[in-house]
Amino acid sequence: MTRLALLAISALTLMTPPAMAQDRVTLGWGRLFSNDATGDGQDRWRTGSYAVSRVRGVTWSGTLPTTVGEILEFRVRADTIAPENLENPDAGDRRYAGAITIGVHSQFALGGYEADIGGDLVFVGPQTGVGQFQSWAHDALGMGEIGALDTQIENAIRPTLSGELARRFTFGDTAEFRPFIEARAGDETLVRAGGDLRIGSFGRRDLMLRDTTTGQRFRGAAGEVEPGISVVLGGDIARVFDSIYLPDGEAATLTDTRHRVRAGVHWQGAASSAFYGVTYLSPEFEQQDEGQVVGSLALNFKF
Repeated sequence: MTRLALLAISALTLMTPPAMAQDRVTLGWGRLFSNDATGDGQDRWRTGSYAVSRVRGVTWSGTLPTTVGEILEFRVRADTIAPENLENPDAGDRRYAGAITIGVHSQFALGGYEADIGGDLVFVGPQTGVGQFQSWAHDALGMGEIGALDTQIENAIRPTLSGELARRFTFGDTAEFRPFIEARAGDETLVRAGGDLRIGSFGRRDLMLRDTTTGQRFRGAAGEVEPGISVVLGGDIARVFDSIYLPDGEAATLTDTRHRVRAGVHWQGAASSAFYGVTYLSPEFEQQDEGQVVGSLALNFKF
């Protein structure tokens, strides 16, 4: 798996001709912040993440190229996964995990479908510094010690491969339904199927990226700017085979099925844009007595 992931990242970076590589420019940046404090107001389980993507290519015309690697997305994300009680976690709850992900993905057209393939390296454990940063933030805000760090998931590097295949069905100029299937192997191994409905013009000519945790789609490269408000709805279900965040043989037992339901609002002005969405995440382990709601935010202000 390590060799496959490294080969995937290297291939995506190097597969374009040298002349094209020299002409590459930054087509856009994608950013999405997610936290349950902006959802159900709690501080637990899939509690926080921040994703940043830099999209590189020769040009973005509003439609995907047919060549793999012509557009490259260089992504970095940080995730905080925690038990329900950070100070004194229950013995049957999940263990704390901090994760940092770096990787390269490519989006392209494949015979009427939209494809996304890529490789990532996922760093887990104290080596990421995620737990230390959250501990510092809690101390600074007077929120108490994080006892969950004493039993957090150990250091590991997990190469990860993932891919998505989707198809757009448009209804006039302002509505679109986009079903998709996804497969992932590495830090978590799963297959997923679902769909996203957009009502409004936001994202119609943009290169949209999908957040790993929530499934929310956010802008990576802008096409034609069409001011207005758009609403998005989506959901999916996954069959989960294993997870580095819920190891076998521990008190917290991995559930083999997950589902997500999400909604959001995009606002596009003449130059600036904003997005806020909420996602319901079903329980990820048998001892989790309820799901959670995570809020997601993307802001792009230009003055």
